[in-house]
Amino acid sequence: MELCAKKRPPEEERRVKANAREYNEKFQYASNCIKTSKYNMVTFLPINLFEQFQEVANTYFLFLLILQLIPQISSLSWFTTIVPLVLVLTITAVKDATDDYFRHKSDNQVNNRQSQVLINGILQQEQWMNVRVGDIIKLENNQFVAADLLLLSSSEPHGLCYIETAELDGETNMKVRQAIPVTSELSDTSKLAHFDGEVICEPPNNKLDKFSGTLYWKENKHQLSNQNMLLRGCVLRNTEWCFGLVIFAGPDTKLMQNSGRTKFKRTSIDRLMNTLVLWIFGFLVCMGVILAIGNSIWEYEVGACFQIYLPWDEAVDSAFFSGFLSFWSYIIILNTVVPISLYVSVEVIRLGHSYFINWDKKMYCAKRCTPAEARTTTLNEELGQVEYIFSDKTGTLTQNIMVFSKCSVNRRSYGDVLDVLGYKAELGEKTEPVDFSFNPLADPSFMFWDTGLLEAVKLGDPHVHEFFRLLSLCHTVMSEEKNPGELYYKAQSPDEGALVTAARNFGFVFRSRTPKTITVQELGQPVTYQLLAILDFNNVRKRMSVIVRNHEGQIRLYCKGADTILLERLHPGNQELYNVTTDHLNEYAGEGLRTLVLAYRDLEESYYTSWAERLHRAGMTSEGREERVAQLYEEVENDMVGFLVSRPPIVLVALLGTRSIPSMSLLELLGATAIEDKLQQGVPETIALLTLANIKIWVLTGDKQETAVNIGYSCKMLTDEMTEVFIVTGHTVLEVRQELRKAREKMLDSSRSVGNGFTYQDQEKVSASKLTSVLEAVAGEYALVINGHSLAHALEADMELEFLETACACKAVICCRVTPLQKAQVVELVKKYKKAVTLAIGDGANDVSMIKTSPSADVILVLYCHRLADRCAAAAHIGVGISGQEGIQAVLASDYSFSQFKFLQRLLLVHGRWSYLRMCKFLCYFFYKNFAFTMVHFWFGFFCGFSAQDVPEHRSLEYPKLYEPGQLNLLFNKREFFICIAQGIYTSVFMFFIPYGVFSDNAHLADYQSFAVTVATSLVIVVSVQIGLDTGFWTAINHFFIWGSLAVYFAILFAMHSNGLFQLFPNQFRFVGNAQNTLAQPAVWLTIALTTVICIMPVVAFRFLKLDLKPELSDTVRYTQLVRKKQKTQHRCMGRVGRVGSRRSGYAFSHQEGFGELIMSGKNMRLSSLALSSFSGRPSTSWIETLRKKKNTGGDGSAASSPSSGGLDRTLKV
Repeated sequence: MELCAKKRPPEEERRVKANAREYNEKFQYASNCIKTSKYNMVTFLPINLFEQFQEVANTYFLFLLILQLIPQISSLSWFTTIVPLVLVLTITAVKDATDDYFRHKSDNQVNNRQSQVLINGILQQEQWMNVRVGDIIKLENNQFVAADLLLLSSSEPHGLCYIETAELDGETNMKVRQAIPVTSELSDTSKLAHFDGEVICEPPNNKLDKFSGTLYWKENKHQLSNQNMLLRGCVLRNTEWCFGLVIFAGPDTKLMQNSGRTKFKRTSIDRLMNTLVLWIFGFLVCMGVILAIGNSIWEYEVGACFQIYLPWDEAVDSAFFSGFLSFWSYIIILNTVVPISLYVSVEVIRLGHSYFINWDKKMYCAKRCTPAEARTTTLNEELGQVEYIFSDKTGTLTQNIMVFSKCSVNRRSYGDVLDVLGYKAELGEKTEPVDFSFNPLADPSFMFWDTGLLEAVKLGDPHVHEFFRLLSLCHTVMSEEKNPGELYYKAQSPDEGALVTAARNFGFVFRSRTPKTITVQELGQPVTYQLLAILDFNNVRKRMSVIVRNHEGQIRLYCKGADTILLERLHPGNQELYNVTTDHLNEYAGEGLRTLVLAYRDLEESYYTSWAERLHRAGMTSEGREERVAQLYEEVENDMVGFLVSRPPIVLVALLGTRSIPSMSLLELLGATAIEDKLQQGVPETIALLTLANIKIWVLTGDKQETAVNIGYSCKMLTDEMTEVFIVTGHTVLEVRQELRKAREKMLDSSRSVGNGFTYQDQEKVSASKLTSVLEAVAGEYALVINGHSLAHALEADMELEFLETACACKAVICCRVTPLQKAQVVELVKKYKKAVTLAIGDGANDVSMIKTSPSADVILVLYCHRLADRCAAAAHIGVGISGQEGIQAVLASDYSFSQFKFLQRLLLVHGRWSYLRMCKFLCYFFYKNFAFTMVHFWFGFFCGFSAQDVPEHRSLEYPKLYEPGQLNLLFNKREFFICIAQGIYTSVFMFFIPYGVFSDNAHLADYQSFAVTVATSLVIVVSVQIGLDTGFWTAINHFFIWGSLAVYFAILFAMHSNGLFQLFPNQFRFVGNAQNTLAQPAVWLTIALTTVICIMPVVAFRFLKLDLKPELSDTVRYTQLVRKKQKTQHRCMGRVGRVGSRRSGYAFSHQEGFGELIMSGKNMRLSSLALSSFSGRPSTSWIETLRKKKNTGGDGSAASSPSSGGLDRTLKV
């Protein structure tokens, strides 16, 4: 990306002075002009050509074109190369120009937006591109923020303003920003014109959620944070106006800093093609060398006899030099073996597959009006080779629509439906929800089924009141009251919104907030609390707290957070409350509910004053600010009793100084909440289907272990039929290693019990990769569940292989309590050591690290659609984003996106499999065709003196085992490539020598041009028949292009031998009427027919025998489909026959026609039990399983053969 500003040295810090353009210009800060385009009218042609000729294929064909311009070595007309080359360059240039035009258009639209800038005390309309660092800008409601601004003042009290950050991070909920108190009073232009404060802050960076700086004004320092900043790309909402000081402009804004280039993702077929093209080029050079040597020998031995009528060119003075020139001539003649059209054809096919995904109505979500979208065109065939899926849980497997379901308060659990006797009952149609009609501000959509909790509120239970008071105060929700009594909450997470809504319905209604107050209506009475501090949530703390002062002057800290974090900080005095609440938490987690623990502590005035002063000093420091603030947060939220009781009183006095011990009151447990997040529709079926396709699914979630395990059982990842579910919870490296080792021992013991014979001591003799293969071949099905703290140890360098070996041997893996960084590390670990295609799927910003994005062939056309994730190698091969409740961060960072997890089965098993299948068929046919065509010229050199479908989509879902050939890369690999080459060489031999033998004995057909017409026509017919054989499903489009290409060939052939072209280009088209004369000879057509039969018959025979003796699963499914169609036809015919008698037979009505006709026909087709599910197969091993074992064991048979996996993998001989 190019930018308007010149490249400057990196900044160590930024100094910005308000209303002082001359002062700020000496630092050469970037202007607010942005430029995402690459070209202009002058630079387009040279730069674009330079970029295109960086492609090896384009450079190669330019080199060929130069060779063809040399008369001494050129045996073909120059236009045979320049026409396709110019066509490719032109198509690419037009596409690049179109893309860049839209970039220019977007840049101009953004740069020419109007903004009000304070210049010389007067607000003036200026274009965005003319805004400078240090300017003061006025924004009005619903306007985009022009640059990264320090908020100075606003129309709202206390300098508040509300913004929407959807263009930055995809979150649609409003966020609040606040001006610092000293500038919040600068509400008119006269005061702002005299504002001369200076900001010293961090240099430009891409961290959207962090900002560190200091404002120096009137000899005072004022600390600045991200809460004081308005970032470019945000929209001002629900705020009449605000003023801001430009800190970062144009390319230095955080939005533009996050729009860097991405790493290009290449498929395994791309990498293989690049290798094969190099091999083919080497083969071309070898053919050229052979023919050049032959030419030198021929010229030396025989050519001298023909000098009279075949003289050497003037520049040729020896047989050696003649061979040298012949080498380059043959490089030109045989250049078709390295095809220029290959890459273009591949991209066209990929583009078509992308449109198929976009157009798939079965992947369209009508509820959200969201279609599936292929955001890249380069990875489609890789969708057919996925072996590992890494999935988030919340919002990906679940709906991420949170419902307050249960809670625990003062040793009692609320939320279960009880019968008249007080026992738990099932929720039925007659169950009535709690009536909240007493509360006029209640949310009518909120449902709760336990009346006991409302009764406790009405009876004045102090614990319940404090419980809901905490929920109404400890949050960052914004309240909006559009009409009297109609409250709308804007929460940053669905969990927080659900908790505040629950408190609202039970009588503790959050009404409004200011920077210093929170107003709550408690059982109809408005109460205003003084907000002293907010200790915000992050992924490290996993909790948030608020410190408030009530109307009695009491200071209290309210805290809510993950149980693993808060329980270890609680006052241990009330052990019974602790134990009962812990039991309730385990019960909730076992039901798949998301849990939080609530606690509070009272603070003495003196302690809070001292703590707040230390917090202020820590916030003013420029180095280590975040660490110091985090330590103070930890201090005020921690339980000090364990610290105090272990030391004598004299030590306590020394430690506490003048503070009294009561100031260190303890964090008291208040209760726990449980929120339900239901599974999405179709998740269990999708996971079951993907598992049958031998795809391993790993769930990486931040939820606690019990919740994740319960969801695992709900979505059929974990089943009761599994041999064992290993749970790793060690807190030290040694504990984790021992638990992983025990898991491997059990798997190997199980394998040894069924005859494997591999002992654990043998691990010392086996390499890591071989041990992984052995473990993957063990008998039984296993699952692994590992906690975040254990995973941190397992991912260390000296243990990561042990973890990977154990995990890869399991059918399912669930990682709990993981951070976004750990998600990326797990994906990177599998990518690093397993030669398998990985896919990551998620819906939130915390999933971006494992999803990432690959750039598609399309470029970004709109400025505010830049992908914002940091680019690193940790991304999976394929990233899938789900457009859910957490914004569109994951979608922006993904390669493919849709709205529901269930669509993943169609993406992989249908579109992925078809894309892989079609691409492999195309490549095999392409290389075969090119070698068949090129090798004819090679054989000719020795005689001229060396001069020079598949199955339907529903079957793909019905038989997921059809997906396995892509995982094993069976359809296009080096072996298949050499088979295609061999077939091409075989075809070229007969295509040349059969006409050669005929023409050598026929005086009427003795010229080279007639020979060329015959060979070329044979070639076109043979390859057309071959592509017909490769076509699995015929449509009108197939017929049009295959047989239409034959018609076009003959049209071009007759045109090239016509009198009209001869008159226009007499030197190039000299053989007038040759094609008509040649094709009028019966011998020519007999030769063509014989050549076609001999070239095609071995292919037909091989395929027939393979289909009969060793069919693939797809062949079996197609055959079974034909059998079923025949049965249905016969059944309909029988249905039309009148009933002779009234006697009924249950057997006859319950049984379908058997396979007697098939047996009597003598065919010995093996029918997979997948296709013939009515049969119970005998234990045998399918061809795919055999190949998989060969792949895993390296072909040495060291790994034990696992027993058949049941009827799904068995075959039946009929």
